[in-house]
Amino acid sequence: MSIFDAIIQGIIQGLTEFLPVSSSGHLMLYAHIMGQAQESDQFLFSAFLHLGTLLAVCIAFKSTVFELAREGGAMVKDLFTGRLVKAGLGNPQRRMLYMMILSLAVLIPFYFIRDLIEGVAAKYIIALGCFFLYTSVILFLSDRCKDGNKGPGQITWKDALIVGLFQAVALLPGVSRSGSTICSGLFVGFDRDTAVKYSFMLGIPTILAGCLVEIKDAAEAGALPWNELPMYLVGFVVAAAVGIGAIRLVDLLVKSNKFKYFAIYTALLGLVVIGVGVFSRG
Repeated sequence: MSIFDAIIQGIIQGLTEFLPVSSSGHLMLYAHIMGQAQESDQFLFSAFLHLGTLLAVCIAFKSTVFELAREGGAMVKDLFTGRLVKAGLGNPQRRMLYMMILSLAVLIPFYFIRDLIEGVAAKYIIALGCFFLYTSVILFLSDRCKDGNKGPGQITWKDALIVGLFQAVALLPGVSRSGSTICSGLFVGFDRDTAVKYSFMLGIPTILAGCLVEIKDAAEAGALPWNELPMYLVGFVVAAAVGIGAIRLVDLLVKSNKFKYFAIYTALLGLVVIGVGVFSRG
């Protein structure tokens, strides 16, 4: 791997992990354009890229991360002192944590068909184009949502389930995780600040779990090429730096109803990818 390749993939990951356009879809498209097969050592590099974006979330939302971490510690204490049920939903941070756990639980059954889902898009580029079009549709619809008024303290279990289901669909390459969770939050009536925060806080355990899976896949493939560690660190740093900027941009665009620009972009991209697939019979 060259330093140029590491930088390009770091930029793609940092931008598309948070912009509502699908990081997995763009990285898969990049690999297709460059004629790169998914080598076993790519699993480890992908883990480093995801760790970079994880760092970006923690930096950009450090106060929210600290509040939720502190509340998580209080939940553990309540669990071991027998006060968990008595404490109930407690404050807005406690409710948000419970709802995040519920949203994440929805992902568990889909983990077992993850490889099948990714294999379809990797084999048939037309499918990848269709998934980009799906992203375009939900972005377009979210821009036409009435402003909601639900804050962290008003999130219900039904809201959490719906957001979790949308996030599960985002396992499809070409379907944006951040776009899916932000849009679904707007659909169920979250205010725009809560929709952004819930999406990115939900992304922390999701990204971390994805990293662990990729490291496991690399280990099982016997590919832990630590000699390329400098290139991996370059990708990590670039993904983190670009990711922080992308998070700020998403926050601004959500609050100003500007998701339509990404809806147009993913629609055009989806049509182009489908066209390429038809032309190449792939």
